[in-house]
Amino acid sequence: MRSNRFIGCLAVLLVLAVPAQAQELQAKVVINRQQVSNTKSEVFDALEKKITDFLNDRQWTEIKMRENEKIQCNFHITVNTYSATDNSFTCTLLVSSNRPVWGSNYSTTAYMVRDGQFNFNFREADQLEFNANNIDNNLVAMLAYYAYVIIGMDLDTMSLLGGTDILHQAEDIVSAGQSLDFPGWKAFDDAKNRFGLLNDYLDGSMEPMRQLQYEYHRLGLDRMSESPDSARAAIAESLELLDQARKARTMSQVPQLFSEYKREELINIFGKGTREEKDRAYEILFAVDASQNEAWQKIKK
Repeated sequence: MRSNRFIGCLAVLLVLAVPAQAQELQAKVVINRQQVSNTKSEVFDALEKKITDFLNDRQWTEIKMRENEKIQCNFHITVNTYSATDNSFTCTLLVSSNRPVWGSNYSTTAYMVRDGQFNFNFREADQLEFNANNIDNNLVAMLAYYAYVIIGMDLDTMSLLGGTDILHQAEDIVSAGQSLDFPGWKAFDDAKNRFGLLNDYLDGSMEPMRQLQYEYHRLGLDRMSESPDSARAAIAESLELLDQARKARTMSQVPQLFSEYKREELINIFGKGTREEKDRAYEILFAVDASQNEAWQKIKK
């Protein structure tokens, strides 16, 4: 009996001694090559595997995460053109990450963006290696940028301004990207490119946007299962911060981007709201993106 008890205790100690996983991301990568279907598949298979390994096998920060704590994210890459002559790819990336909502089986979108300038060179034998002090490969730079943005945005939803240090690492990559001969890194080229979105998000005048991330998720969604009415009221209050951010930088695409990937969620949340909550939510969201008026009208019903 003592022997069995000892073995049982030893097993528990061994489990407790297992360190948390270092990697932060659990990325699913899909390469859509239908537009270049006459090309041999080997280079695309290699690209998909190497991007997956690059994102998932690297420790991006000092944060220790267990397997069930990793950030679930998706990289859907559509290849528009490919040249075997110079190994060049022009692609469109749709990247998204999810965040679990406490006390439920529901996951919410924490970040989503479409990058129409996801262009790079890649050969089947290439190794993707990241060195923050020497960034000379555009594919590596873009993947590292999105890894840091995903982690930083996730941390912003967990604590107020929690992702600041990580997002500044993404900002460093943007700075390094200025010397790369590829689009998406430079100011004024496009308000929705990598430079424009991150620069706006980290601008001091847009701090209400980052406060929104925390209040919407931690004070709102995470309390929805235990107190739906007060949680919805907190989310309604957080939308005032969205309105502040819109007014602070009227040309910024960041508030609109948030409203795009939260659209269906917001409609569902305010489906049971008070008349005052519905009307004010509609007013703010219409001001952020009037082109989605058909969707926002559903809130008022």
